[in-house]
Amino acid sequence: MRAMLPATVNDLVDTVTTRIKAGLAAHRADLRTRTHGVAAFDPPSVPHEVIPVVTADGASLRVHAYGPVDAPVIVFAHGWTCSIEYWNAQINAFAGEYRVIAYDQRGHGESTNGYARPSTDLLADDLCDVLDAALLPGQRAVLVGHSMGGMTLIAWAGRYPERVAEQAAAVLLTNTGAHSLVEVSTMVPGLNKPLRLLRGRALPSPDWLGKLILGTPVVFPPIAPVRWIFARQVMTLDTTPEKLSYALSVVRGCPMMTRSRYGLLLAALHLGDAASNFTVPTTVLAGDRDDMTPAIHAERLAELLSKAGTLAKFAVLPTGHLGNVERYDLFNRELREVLASVREPARASA
Repeated sequence: MRAMLPATVNDLVDTVTTRIKAGLAAHRADLRTRTHGVAAFDPPSVPHEVIPVVTADGASLRVHAYGPVDAPVIVFAHGWTCSIEYWNAQINAFAGEYRVIAYDQRGHGESTNGYARPSTDLLADDLCDVLDAALLPGQRAVLVGHSMGGMTLIAWAGRYPERVAEQAAAVLLTNTGAHSLVEVSTMVPGLNKPLRLLRGRALPSPDWLGKLILGTPVVFPPIAPVRWIFARQVMTLDTTPEKLSYALSVVRGCPMMTRSRYGLLLAALHLGDAASNFTVPTTVLAGDRDDMTPAIHAERLAELLSKAGTLAKFAVLPTGHLGNVERYDLFNRELREVLASVREPARASA
């Protein structure tokens, strides 16, 4: 159709399209870097280095490194619809003492999509590329994954079990699961929860509804009904306005189609027992009011890791799905415990 239009019209269409895309990208970047009245959520004051990473299928990943080059390393993998900025409360807390690596999952933040179809194998491959680019030879990191980021770590362990002991010193999984997300999620009122009308039985969520909710590209305007739904379904209704504004801004900074593509991926997620390949101490955290990945997911992971002999700790925090935002103080304490457990043996062996 465009071939039939005059060249000047095609040029005009291209110009307008380019400007619209640039405007949307600038708006999303602004959303991710706003301040919200809580210093922990502010953009990191520590300068960062950009580590260039281009994947085999042509995706360009945004990878930032904060803190001393020779310090112990933490690698953060964010969840669905988020970005590097989701970890601000952790980057600000740890970047002075540790080498902090955070990256945008493909299609999120400022990372591009590449041409491969979204899959957990692809996310695992991306993590490989990030670790190879960020770690020195023989260096190991504490790997931290939230939600889809935790699923990325699990997929990586399943796809590259030989790399776990080589590149991971310890693992922290928070608000995540390995399978059956739609079947267990309690985001939709009345589904997957015991109901008195059904004598304590649960009305299961149909697959089509899960795919519809997770895969529909929608806009999240910052209006009162959207804020309430986000607080109720993703966080908790007693979250503070500052935490809500920060988290919603990060999520609104994700392109609609990325949200849709990876939502459909999560709806069909099945990583099986891949977490049993974590051969290093692994901590699992859950939220007691997490409707997106209810605590049963973490319990299943903890049981699997316990059988494998690598469960370091299982804890349930008083949060919704965004545990490291809602109670960043408690989450940071848990992470500090993991980091200390890794450093203590090193001192002892020295």
